[in-house]
Amino acid sequence: MPYPETLKENPKIIFFTDFDGTITLKDSKGNDWLTDNLGFGEQRRKQGNADTLNDKVTFRDSFWEMMESVKTPFPECIKLLCENIKLDPYFKEFYQWSRENKVPVIVLSSGMTPIIRSLLVHLIGPEANDIEIVSNEVVDKAGKTKDQEDGWQLKYHDDSGFGHDKSLTIRPYAKHFADKPNEPRPTMLYAGDGVSDLSAARETDLLFAKKGH
Repeated sequence: MPYPETLKENPKIIFFTDFDGTITLKDSKGNDWLTDNLGFGEQRRKQGNADTLNDKVTFRDSFWEMMESVKTPFPECIKLLCENIKLDPYFKEFYQWSRENKVPVIVLSSGMTPIIRSLLVHLIGPEANDIEIVSNEVVDKAGKTKDQEDGWQLKYHDDSGFGHDKSLTIRPYAKHFADKPNEPRPTMLYAGDGVSDLSAARETDLLFAKKGH
């Protein structure tokens, strides 16, 4: 449920989380897999990552180039990812706990909503449809459809240099409780370990990052 519906049950905790490398395993990132296996390859992808870290290009532009290099029809991309991407073995157990304890889980990702939704349902089951996902979308290219070769492209969530500034989703919660100081405030947690997670982590109370990342 999006804000403000998330607050209707007065949760004690709200858990925001990244997806690639956080819910999935470190070596099982969907966007990287697509680029390395169906796009322009690992070497060029890693060079783009380095250029992003060195402020030579924005994450937005680098990720756009990665996804534009993938010409495979979108349904085939999802099928291949479901066959190759692995979930962190403890996330399914955590998600069951969160449902039992009414802790909203909100995925904030710089990836693509239909891919994330398909992977979660495939790896967890239909109950994963209840997870709120805030991410980029996928649209048909002009004159084509997603089920055609080179028929899809990204539609970014916002105009930021990340394509999706994750802090924009969390900020309304912080403002809500700043404006209503007498209302019980949930603890807001964030799990993530990438550059695009920094702005989001600053908006929450506690950051979790995987050991060794």
